[in-house]
Amino acid sequence: MLSTHDALIHCMVLTSAADAQVSDTELEVIRGIIANLPVFRDYDPSTMNETATACLAMLDDEDGIDLILARVKEALPARLRETAYALCVEVAAADLHATEEELNLLQIIRQKLEIDRLICAGIERGARARFALA
Repeated sequence: MLSTHDALIHCMVLTSAADAQVSDTELEVIRGIIANLPVFRDYDPSTMNETATACLAMLDDEDGIDLILARVKEALPARLRETAYALCVEVAAADLHATEEELNLLQIIRQKLEIDRLICAGIERGARARFALA
């Protein structure tokens, strides 16, 4: 079973890998999230690479996405599922353009984690406001 921190990181790495490329910008956003958000206050950031590698290895499985999200759902308390979705949206927005693959994955995550559509819309709108260009 994944730890809560590992589950959140798996969500972010999964989102980053959705378009088959993990960009430096997305990795910077993930590292920034881990360094700054209270949910990661007692997390050892030196283990992030190991956790990300484990997640990417699971993606090699035919049912990798389903396997990862089942483990994430099992590991996360219900109160952190919206947080997980918000972190995924942050990673998808990191490149200032969410790809079709990332958008499809966000929909799958929303469904697998059973997050209300209106809550997701609010999270997504907040990300669009934060990542808007002048």
